[in-house]
Amino acid sequence: MFNGLMANIAIRNEKSATEWYSRLFERQPDARPMAGLVEWRFDEKFGIQIWEDPQRAGGSAVVIDVDDLDAVDRRLRSAGIDHDEPSPGGGRRILPITDPDGNQVVFFGE
Repeated sequence: MFNGLMANIAIRNEKSATEWYSRLFERQPDARPMAGLVEWRFDEKFGIQIWEDPQRAGGSAVVIDVDDLDAVDRRLRSAGIDHDEPSPGGGRRILPITDPDGNQVVFFGE
């Protein structure tokens, strides 16, 4: 069956997107496997990539399950990442944000 997942987000500019996602994830990327591709790994088999693809940029979406949505809310505010308040969604609460290219990152949890 499935053994892992690497979500991919299309961005316009690798340098500026790497800076923004490094603030979002509170750390620098784990790998740069090739030109235009940057990865953050959250465990051995789960991660997020950003891929420089200006024609597709802005059309990606990822959903990330978190333990403490209120802590994520506070951390994003302190990092200067603009967003609305957490709201009900999918039987839990969600906190959607939009990256500078228009891609959506949705945190969900309690």
